[in-house]
Amino acid sequence: MPVIASVFALVLLAYSGRYGYHRDELYFLAAGRRLDWSYPDQPPLSPLLARLTTAIDPDSLWVMRLPAVAAATFVVVCAGWMAGELGGGRGARAVAAASVASSALMMGAGHLFGTTVFDLAAWSLICVLVLKLARDPRWWLVIGVVVGVGLQNKVLLIVPVVALAAALAVTGQRKLFATRYFGLAVGIALVMSLPYLWWQAGNGWPQWAMSRAIAGGSSGTSDSPITFVLLQFGLFGTLFVPLWGYGLWRLWHSRWRAFPVAYAGLFVLFLATGGKAYYLGGMYPVLLAAGSVGAAAWLGTSGKRWAAVGSAAVVTALMSAVVFLPVLPVEALPASPVLAINYDAGETIGWPRYVEQIAAARPAGAAILTADSGEAGAIERFGGEFDLPTPHSGHNAYWWWGPPPDSATVVLTVGIDRERVAALCSIVEPAGVLDNGFDIDNDVQGEPMFVCRNPIRPWSQVWPQLRVLG
Repeated sequence: MPVIASVFALVLLAYSGRYGYHRDELYFLAAGRRLDWSYPDQPPLSPLLARLTTAIDPDSLWVMRLPAVAAATFVVVCAGWMAGELGGGRGARAVAAASVASSALMMGAGHLFGTTVFDLAAWSLICVLVLKLARDPRWWLVIGVVVGVGLQNKVLLIVPVVALAAALAVTGQRKLFATRYFGLAVGIALVMSLPYLWWQAGNGWPQWAMSRAIAGGSSGTSDSPITFVLLQFGLFGTLFVPLWGYGLWRLWHSRWRAFPVAYAGLFVLFLATGGKAYYLGGMYPVLLAAGSVGAAAWLGTSGKRWAAVGSAAVVTALMSAVVFLPVLPVEALPASPVLAINYDAGETIGWPRYVEQIAAARPAGAAILTADSGEAGAIERFGGEFDLPTPHSGHNAYWWWGPPPDSATVVLTVGIDRERVAALCSIVEPAGVLDNGFDIDNDVQGEPMFVCRNPIRPWSQVWPQLRVLG
């Protein structure tokens, strides 16, 4: 297992600096410059970690991604631990670690700095600790801390936590809660969450509005119901579907049937509420770990069987790497199927070039107003070379950071359509369109720029109308 985890980490590190920043990473950097107890779209942990990486090297992409690599590698290790807790030996732990390490979800999440990979790490550790509860209820205290930290990264963690707790209660494991340590764990998690809750309450609970927007399809990675179902068979590789399916069966026929019950409940919940496919991803390491225990016993000492399992892991890893790591040259992406499968790959292309074009289009002294936080974050990251001012945007936390000054009579808009700009200014002049130079169709490619002169109303007055969550 250590060898598998080490190879996985080295592969992620080898490709961590290719292509460029993802739009969300640029946004995390911007949020990290404005540390707060919460943000309208997320808790504070990821922006804080982004801020810490810039203290090491503010210009290094691979340094920024080190926490993501560490978190993804930790999930691989946890898969092996879970196999051990479920009674597996060295072989079972290796199969569990390999099946997780080779997956599309872990490679994609581990490559980018974002909330997803830290959420997966927190949930995997919680599953390990739950398996330990039967031997020592004091593990509840550690679970409380992990849940508290995890909620500072992504509030969605509370959903699988509650689902698993309910599943434990209805599957004959209620005695696990009959200890003072459970109450203390709940108290720890709640106390750690109080600053976040205080900020959200004081600002009208914007994250709930954000959740509704994502469920409505506002995110670039939102999934339709049929896509949600189909992607469950691809998150950890189609070759390993029988393994996690077997794991479901084994867990159902063990004392830990709470895990398949929680899986089924979460599947129905996320499908019904418009959740993204990867929301269910945290459940698969424990299913794969359970399947690996039985699979290792079947593999026995047969070299051919072990070679077949190893081949499945290698094939899955190669396919995952080509699609979810920046393996191909940028120039080859438009002709490949990568962008059709991996939306996030396109969002890492062209940011320095976009900012250069924005700088060329900006009249001297003009403020900048962008359609979304990715564009604004890119301007903050790369705009210093062109003496660009701090941008403004109505998107997510940028709206909370304020409008252009009312004294700004000339504003360059980026990514906002002409009709909307015309509602803001009496004079609207085209200023070109953004082009990444690779013919890669991402969310910024072809977006218009306009010079907006003589605002119809002060920016402070129109600002409430420009707020966008999603």
